[in-house]
Amino acid sequence: MQSSVLVVSTDPQGSTVWWANRVGDALPFDFAQAHDDPASLANLKNLGDKARVIVVANQKGGVGKTTATVNLAAVVQAVLGQREGGYLYVFIDTPGSIEDEALLAASLDVADEVIVPMPPEPLAFDPTARTITKVVQPRGLPYHVVVNAWDPRDGKADLEDTQAYIDAMGWPRTKAVIRRYKLHTRAAAEGQVVTQYPKNRVAMEAREDFFRLALELGYGGRS
Repeated sequence: MQSSVLVVSTDPQGSTVWWANRVGDALPFDFAQAHDDPASLANLKNLGDKARVIVVANQKGGVGKTTATVNLAAVVQAVLGQREGGYLYVFIDTPGSIEDEALLAASLDVADEVIVPMPPEPLAFDPTARTITKVVQPRGLPYHVVVNAWDPRDGKADLEDTQAYIDAMGWPRTKAVIRRYKLHTRAAAEGQVVTQYPKNRVAMEAREDFFRLALELGYGGRS
């Protein structure tokens, strides 16, 4: 039996690598890094038709790509459990800078679809637009924008403005929104993924955001 989910990091900053090392043997999915060997990503094409490769991308740093990648992978693994027959899902965490566009391109070369996390902040609008219009759309890949790291304590104005902007641009967006929680910002240091958070109300809400996102996107529904 093996994990149903593989996470691959192509980010030279190594955030995903550091997080995976902190979790250690308790990491619920398999993990690999490819930032120093992007050509190795082509091997993902050999995983077979059952493997669905999802690239998490935005050329703006600090939008929560790593948190989204790791925690979405964790909940999909929780739904699928251990199994035989190879991976069903591969999530690729990508760099957050234009300078590393070659690494992003190598990831998109093997992608079936793209998730674009976007925080409800005006400074994220232009970089997100560039990522989508200059990098993702020309490849004809299906994609969804996910509003990420929204703090409900700030009210709904920023959230609604961001959703209105996405809709005005004609981009497909998920109904599911990932809320900002201190648990998420502390998780890497604590050596945890979202499915390992303490059992309390806030942790349950934090988990549910990712379960809702996975359900909406149809992740974990195949065997």
